[in-house]
Amino acid sequence: MTAPTQQQLIAARQSQILDAAARVFAEKGFHLTTIKDIARAAGTADGTIYNYFANKTALLIAILDRMRDQMMQNVDLDVFASQDVRAILRAFLAHPLTALQADDFALARVIMSETAVNPELRTLYEQKILQPTLAAAETLLQTLAAQGLIRPVNIPLTIRVISGMVWGALFQRIAGEALITAAWETLPDAIADLLIYGIGADAE
Repeated sequence: MTAPTQQQLIAARQSQILDAAARVFAEKGFHLTTIKDIARAAGTADGTIYNYFANKTALLIAILDRMRDQMMQNVDLDVFASQDVRAILRAFLAHPLTALQADDFALARVIMSETAVNPELRTLYEQKILQPTLAAAETLLQTLAAQGLIRPVNIPLTIRVISGMVWGALFQRIAGEALITAAWETLPDAIADLLIYGIGADAE
């Protein structure tokens, strides 16, 4: 069994490599980046990278895994335990938008473009990131519905529509759309209000 100290060293080295990979991917893009580039940025030998990650795709997936885990660690449990639907939706929406903003969207740009053309990465992304995230979101809405805080809806479809809104906004932000860029900090509020109140003339 690996000693706790050794486990900490392994975790620290993996984090060091992932930090370097995220920087290089964001700077050069996925295809132009080599393992040698990442090793140089991490201050380690090429072979050391392969001790922890099989290839560049594995590195990118690990970066996504870490982003998801960091997002969940920042969840305000008090908000999710409340009965304030707007606050819950706002917090739920703010986590991915904030996490994606952390690297000035350069890494998000790489992820979006590479999943569009790389079947292996797209499959891994769906299995390891998308489906678990959607499942967690479905559980949240199911809880709200069971408490009578939202009206009966097709929860799986609703979650995917909301996810589409988030990714659509992210795509516009990456493309430099002026209004989305200027309003990014208030976007969770705008989407939450749209979900709760709609845009009909008789909306409360």
